[in-house]
Amino acid sequence: YIETSVSTDSDSFQDVVVKIERPTYQKPFLGGFKNRITGVEFHNAGSQTVPKKRLDKGIQLFCRETQTVFEKNKPQQTNNTTSTQMTKVGLYVSVVNDKIITPGKYLTADEYHERRLEAVIVLQKYFRRWHAMNVVQKLREKKRLRLAWEAQEELQKKKEKEKKLRRENERRLNPKTKEDFELLYHALELWRQEETERINRTFTGAERKAALCGLLEEEAQLIASIGRHKLNADEENQHKAILKFLDKCAQPKRWKAYDGKITEMDTPNILRARELLEIYNSISMNDIPKDERIDVLGILRLTVKEHECKLTQEILELIDREVDLMSREVKECNLEGLRKRICTLFLQYVKTPKFNPEVAKILKVPPDPLKLYKNVNVCHSCESYLPSTEFPIPVNSCTFGRCRLCCKLDNEARQRDAYLKYKLLLENLRKSEADYQDDAKIVFLVQHQDLQYMIENIWGCQSALSACSDLYDLVMVRWDKRHEWSPWNTILLTKDEADEHLKLSDLQKAYEAVFINRIKRKHIRAKKYFAQIPEMASFLHRSD
Repeated sequence: YIETSVSTDSDSFQDVVVKIERPTYQKPFLGGFKNRITGVEFHNAGSQTVPKKRLDKGIQLFCRETQTVFEKNKPQQTNNTTSTQMTKVGLYVSVVNDKIITPGKYLTADEYHERRLEAVIVLQKYFRRWHAMNVVQKLREKKRLRLAWEAQEELQKKKEKEKKLRRENERRLNPKTKEDFELLYHALELWRQEETERINRTFTGAERKAALCGLLEEEAQLIASIGRHKLNADEENQHKAILKFLDKCAQPKRWKAYDGKITEMDTPNILRARELLEIYNSISMNDIPKDERIDVLGILRLTVKEHECKLTQEILELIDREVDLMSREVKECNLEGLRKRICTLFLQYVKTPKFNPEVAKILKVPPDPLKLYKNVNVCHSCESYLPSTEFPIPVNSCTFGRCRLCCKLDNEARQRDAYLKYKLLLENLRKSEADYQDDAKIVFLVQHQDLQYMIENIWGCQSALSACSDLYDLVMVRWDKRHEWSPWNTILLTKDEADEHLKLSDLQKAYEAVFINRIKRKHIRAKKYFAQIPEMASFLHRSD
């Protein structure tokens, strides 16, 4: 709607509202004209009435013009008229530049398309040859990279094997830990068995008895040598254990904030433990000047003077004795015993919760004797009362037997087995199960003795796929990764095979039925062995 003024008289105007309807369709062009002077175009007006639509009869209709063919003939003529002149009587026309054109063989459409097809085939052959060369080149490159990778992996495995052998030899030559001495006693037992077989096979009668007596003497000498190494290792390990114990008392409290940052806090008790650690390190040092040693003893005197008891008085007396002997120019070698006594008494002072409150959280023996009665058991071998943590309890055991020390002594004297490989297998298995984060429980109930039984008696100490018998290269993984690990849901494979096995989504398609049945039979044997254990029975029924 628009408003416009319309003159009604010569002097009067009237406002009029005009309604404008916008067209819903494109108006046809009906011609017009153009002012040549001003350049304004004028179009002929069309009707504003919407044309009527024809009724749809459901039949497609065509007008006459669309069904009629129009023919049009148009001659073609060059713009320039040319003429042809020939030689005749009285006129010579040169033929030097003339060309004789002879008609060639007529080429049909089929022959033309056949030639085009032959040309296309030639192009395809060259293209396919080029494509095949590229494919072969890529395959050669992949083969080269694969062979290089296999050679590198083989070299890496060879280096790891050599490194492992060197490490084992080093551990046998310089044993320091319990596992090192287990390997050493195991090697001694293998040597004894080999020598016994050789003597029984070679000698008879009195010569055999003499050879066995000589073998017994050699074995006794080797055991004595191992014992001397063990004493030296125990002394070194004891010093390291003391430092580790004191360092653990002096560690600050740590917690993780919401933003991932680690916050540390030192309490007065931690600062006290750190001060005692520094004093212990100072008095344990050897080959320090006389003046520094006197300063260290002075600091120790001020520290223990804070508490009066029989222990502190004895420490003060030993400090005064050492200062007096140093003032008399006594040799350092003669003061070693006195200094060891001072270190031992000060360590006892540090381990007392009254003087070092932070140590009460780490001591195995609680300060309150009443707490000992709740978790103490007797060893049937040495008849000692020990906490339950000192007893190795297999899964199939119902009562407490011998303590760890008695088991170790019995193993060194009789079987001389090495459990290091099975302990490493169990440790790797527990780490892998913890990574699943699905609340696995069975793997933490199984001990290395149970794992040894499974590997030796059920799996035959070899991989289920490649029959590899190197225990250092074998791992135990889940047979079906959707369920937690258990003795009836496991398979023994090499590390590379285990990685590929865990990538499988459907075991029925990946393995043959014969192999699957063989694994199932091993699982049934494991179920029969662990079904007699009450703690395992609940998990077994749940899995069934």
